[in-house]
Amino acid sequence: MEQTQTHAKRRQVDILLDKYAESHLHPTNEIIHCVCVPAIVFSFLGLIWAGHPLAAYAAVMTSLIYYFFLSPRFALGMLLMSALILAVLQYLPQGRIWQISLVVFVVAWIGQFIGHKIEGKKPSFFDDIRFLLIGPLFVLGFLYRRIGVSY
Repeated sequence: MEQTQTHAKRRQVDILLDKYAESHLHPTNEIIHCVCVPAIVFSFLGLIWAGHPLAAYAAVMTSLIYYFFLSPRFALGMLLMSALILAVLQYLPQGRIWQISLVVFVVAWIGQFIGHKIEGKKPSFFDDIRFLLIGPLFVLGFLYRRIGVSY
């Protein structure tokens, strides 16, 4: 009963981040994720952008709504990161964005799976697809802790 009451008082974002962290304990895997997760976000938005830039903006807005309900401070960080990514995409050669994004996407996912091989645990999203959206928060959480920002 005590554990259930304590669990009920915890914020959803903390529960999700703790669960995500269970398969991201090895320092090398954490470093790989700090590089590859932002690269995957960039490449995913780039692939959407290649279809139509407005679709990339819509994907960002949809994810920001989800992030806002988890943590307004995380949503703000993701807004800044997404704005930077969208600005970079705007200045890349438009006809090459899908190729650049595809290469980055494949290389970053290879890195992720290498990290999980080192970790000895499968990626979290195999159990819950929401963890594809929690990965960027996990990385942002490292930055927030380093600069003393609570979320």
